Amino acid sequence: MSLDFAAPRWRADCRARVELALTRALILSGAPPPLAAAMRYAVLGGGKRMRPLLAYAGARAVGGHGDAADIAAVAVELIHAYSLIHDDLPAMDDDLLRRGRPTCHVVFGEAQAILAGDALQALAFELLARSPQLSVGHATRLRMISELARAAGAMGMVGGQAIDIAATGLALSEAELTHMHALKTGALIRGSVVRGALSTNLASVAHLQALERFAALVGLAFQIQDDILDATSTTAVSGKQQGKDAAHGKPTYLSLLGLAGAQARLRAVAQAAKATLAGAGLDAAALLHLLERIVHREA
Repeated sequence: MSLDFAAPRWRADCRARVELALTRALILSGAPPPLAAAMRYAVLGGGKRMRPLLAYAGARAVGGHGDAADIAAVAVELIHAYSLIHDDLPAMDDDLLRRGRPTCHVVFGEAQAILAGDALQALAFELLARSPQLSVGHATRLRMISELARAAGAMGMVGGQAIDIAATGLALSEAELTHMHALKTGALIRGSVVRGALSTNLASVAHLQALERFAALVGLAFQIQDDILDATSTTAVSGKQQGKDAAHGKPTYLSLLGLAGAQARLRAVAQAAKATLAGAGLDAAALLHLLERIVHREA
């Protein structure tokens, strides 16, 4: 673990990097004014930026610097923003609040919100495919594009969302619930860390294997804590409608294990994640810091 790692400063520096990079990407997108406004609203309206932070932490873990991971960080955040726009739509989760503000479709209308999500998704892949700032070989660039497509598509986030919709009102086993969230939430989180490491040209096969195991458990921890907060936090703290999972009959770790059981499972998953980094030869300070932030976050 790096002895000079200052977590708050590192986190602030990474957030500043990704905010600037996101702003630049949106300017360069060439979107017409109404669409551009909806895209900016969805992307630049706050948020924890956890996925970009994980990309930067993945780069740091293998000895890379922030500038190497900018495009990986921006691409995953654009995909995340697109997914939130679409998840909030009336046909999906029908949410009115996101990050303490009216959701994109409430402000811009459903049609413009759908188009904004579509445009953000396309922009993420364009950046990975064309940005000269991503200084990797063709094979690595193709791998980063392919893995993001898989994480975002039918075998990842979209597939998990489809399972979630179909499971409304049903009782899932813990294995079924974990599989659903490994796709819906975990795939993007897992890929954030790995693509951050890949962007540096410094990651070995052993590094990538350790990072992928760690990030899979981080994704699971993120979702368990999300389920806990949906039941225990408030709208004022979280910035989104609370208790909606239970109200909509969604299967969650709380509905399956109860609050105490979900909290115990969260602690066990976090401990397992830490264990995956032991002896991996990585600078794990930032990764471990983010794991603690995920486990103990309040929103």
